[in-house]
Amino acid sequence: MLDAVHHFPLKGKPVFCEPYGEGHINRTYQVITDQDEWYILQHINSRVFLDIGALMENIGAVTRHLAKKDSNPRHTLTIVPTLHGKDYYVDEAGQSFRMYIFVRDSLCLQQPEDPQDLYRSGLAFGRFQRQLADFPAAQLHHTIENFHNTPDRYRKFHEARRANPQNRLKDVQPEVDFALERENRAGRLQAMQQQGLLLTRVTHNDTKLNNVLLDAVTRDPLCVIDLDTVMPGLAAHDFGDTIRFGASTAAEDEKDLSLVTLSLEQYESYARGFLKECGASLNQDEIATLHEGAWAMTLECGVRFLTDYLMGDTYFRIHRPEHNLDRCRTQFKLVADMESKWQQMEEVIGKLS
Repeated sequence: MLDAVHHFPLKGKPVFCEPYGEGHINRTYQVITDQDEWYILQHINSRVFLDIGALMENIGAVTRHLAKKDSNPRHTLTIVPTLHGKDYYVDEAGQSFRMYIFVRDSLCLQQPEDPQDLYRSGLAFGRFQRQLADFPAAQLHHTIENFHNTPDRYRKFHEARRANPQNRLKDVQPEVDFALERENRAGRLQAMQQQGLLLTRVTHNDTKLNNVLLDAVTRDPLCVIDLDTVMPGLAAHDFGDTIRFGASTAAEDEKDLSLVTLSLEQYESYARGFLKECGASLNQDEIATLHEGAWAMTLECGVRFLTDYLMGDTYFRIHRPEHNLDRCRTQFKLVADMESKWQQMEEVIGKLS
């Protein structure tokens, strides 16, 4: 890791390089030089991202576009090119590394501490959407194929049901029934996209609160981070993923399902920030399906957890038996609660748009 540092043109000599943050995909390090310049160094996970060249082309194109829209260097990630002018370095063992300028005096929240935190997250992701509205999304690579293709997630779910390698199907019939009852509706957003009603846009595809940097003093939103999944997608999916994660009243793996509900307060807080920033750049169909995106993303995630449980927990990291099943159940409970609050969710979007 220390060797990789020397392949980037740092200001000063590196005197500190230690693990940083709570990410689970890439290995991240904070680097500080003797001139008090701070950087982020990442060892990119080649097992997850099979085409790192395409990945870095996406990130380079998007961050440079954002920098042209906003001259404040704290408002987007800034890649530090290698000594040879490349966006990432590959060592002799084939391992890939990238470096960003560290956004100082910032903080990253794992959970909202008050409703304003989700509002600020909405501002950040809404600004990200607005500033990239004129970027040709078709130029981006699909770094993970069919990542938010709900019908394809159902296809894999059906394959898991047929294979049933761990003989777990008999124990999850209520969950299977729940998923099947909603399958026809689950692909509505993709159908509207194919009809041209929903535009293919540059989307982040992992819009959790912890992928927004806030100013450590004012809590104002600074920039969106973790751009590995930036690719063509739907605005409703980016909106919906935040709601699935940030507006739930319980943890993603909560066993007591009575605790799992949709917080309409948090939902409205995020929607207000998101639409304030990007509402004018979305068409009417996109705005009208934002709450559908929340429902679809939550259902899709539940189906993914159930699929992985049936397959023997081969994708998501688990920390206890039936961990993926617990996750599936929280998502399905949240879906059901959204359905019971559907009119209120619609009214919020209507009021803010």
